[in-house]
Amino acid sequence: MKRLIPILPCCLLLGACAERPAPVATGASPPARWQAPVMASDDAALQRDWWRRFGSADLDGLIERARAGNHDVAVALARARQARATLTVAGAPLLPEVRAGVEASREGLLSGQGNRDLDASEDDPRIDSFLTDFNVRYDVDLWGGLEAARDSALQGWHASRFERAAVELSVLAEVANRYLDVRALDEQARIAALNLDNAREVLALVETRHEAGAATPLEVAQQRSLVARQQRLLPEARQRAAEARIALATLLGEPVQALRLAPGPFTDLRWPTANAGVPSELLARRPDIAAAEARLASAEADVRVARAALLPSLTLGANLGSGGERASQLLRSPFYTLTAGLAAPIFDNGRLSAERDRVQARQEEVLEDYRQAIVAAFADVEAALVAIDGLDRQREGQARELESAHEAFRLAGERYRAGAETLLTLLESQRTLYEAQTEQVRLHLARAQASVALYKALGGGWRAEPPPA
Repeated sequence: MKRLIPILPCCLLLGACAERPAPVATGASPPARWQAPVMASDDAALQRDWWRRFGSADLDGLIERARAGNHDVAVALARARQARATLTVAGAPLLPEVRAGVEASREGLLSGQGNRDLDASEDDPRIDSFLTDFNVRYDVDLWGGLEAARDSALQGWHASRFERAAVELSVLAEVANRYLDVRALDEQARIAALNLDNAREVLALVETRHEAGAATPLEVAQQRSLVARQQRLLPEARQRAAEARIALATLLGEPVQALRLAPGPFTDLRWPTANAGVPSELLARRPDIAAAEARLASAEADVRVARAALLPSLTLGANLGSGGERASQLLRSPFYTLTAGLAAPIFDNGRLSAERDRVQARQEEVLEDYRQAIVAAFADVEAALVAIDGLDRQREGQARELESAHEAFRLAGERYRAGAETLLTLLESQRTLYEAQTEQVRLHLARAQASVALYKALGGGWRAEPPPA
C-alpha cells in the first residue's frame, strides 16, 4: 500500500491533463431571408396555443383531448421518464459507493473429528460468528469517462424531452388537419346532396318537356345519367366523411362513437397567418432540431467514454468492520482495510478499439441527422409559405369562377325552359357548377391546412424550457 500511494497523485495529474475531443463542426448556416413571399401577420410571436387562432371551439376541445388521450404522446412521455432514470444511473458512479452490512453465521460439526478447513472440532462442535462492516468504494475518474457517461445520459434526457414536444406538435397538427378533413368532407356531402336535388329538378323539367314533345328520349337519358352519377357521389362523400371521423377519433385515443362535432358551413372557418420571422430564429423554435442537437452532444460524450475505456482505471476502497463469536462481542474487535487498484487493458482482441470506432461512426451518423433536420426545417417553412401564396392566388380566381358558374347554370336553365337552349348546354353548365363547388371546398381545405403546416414548420410556438428538477 505504501508503494502504491505515491503513484496516485501522478494518475490524478494525468487525468487532469487529458484532452477532450474538439467539438464537431455542424456546418449549419441559415439563409438570410425566406425565398417564398411572407404574409403579414398580426402575431408578434407564435403562441403555443396556435390552434385557437382558427376560432373553432370544436378544434380547441379536440386538441385538449388529444393531449390527454393520444397514445404516441403517452409513449414519448414514458420515454422521457426512462431517460431521466437513466441519467440518475449514469451519474451514480461519479460519487463513492457506500455499503453497510451485518452477518451472523454458525458452523456445526455433525459427526467425526472435523478437519483443518473447519473452525468446528470434536472439542468445540459449534462455532458462532458475528460480523459487521462498513465499506466505501470509489472509481477515480482519471480520464473523464464517468463524467462523459453522465453527460451522454444528460443529453439523452434533454433529447427525449424535446422529442416528446416534437411528437406532441406533430399529433396536434395532425388532429387539426383531420378535423379540417372532416369539416371539408361534410361540406362536400352537403354539396353533393344539393346537386342531387338540382339534378332531379332538371330531370323533372326534361321529362315534362319530353311528355310535351319538346325533348328527345336522348335528353331524358342524359339527365337520368347525371342524376345517377350524383346518387353515386353522395354516399361516396358520406363514406369519406365517416372515414375521416374514424381517423380523427383514433388520434384522440377514443372510439368514433365519442366524437361529436357541431355542424356549420366549412367556408365560414377562418385561418390565421403565422409570423414566419427570420430563418435564423428557426433553429431555436423547432423541438426536433433541439432533439437532434442533444443527440449529437450525447454521441460526442459517448466518444469520450469509449476513449477513456482504453486507458488505465484506478479504484480506491476502504472497509471498517468488527466481529466476534457472540452478538455481545460484535463491536469489540474493530478493524479496517484500505485498498487501491490500478488496472489497464492489455489484450481484449480489439473489443475496446472497435467500440471506439463504433461510437465515432455513430457520431458521424447523428451529425448527418442533425444537418438533415435543419435542412428539412427550412424546407418545411418554405413549402408552407409557397403553398399559402399559391393557394391565395388560386382562391381569388376560383371565387370568380364559382360566381360565373352559378350565373351560367341559372341562365342555361332559364333559356332551356324557354326553348332557346339545348339540354347539352344545361348539362355542361351543371357539371361546371358542380366542379367549381368541389374546387372551392378543396382550395379552402388546402389553404387552412397550409396554415397548420406553417405553424408546425415554425415549431408551433415551442421554446426550450428549463428541465424539471
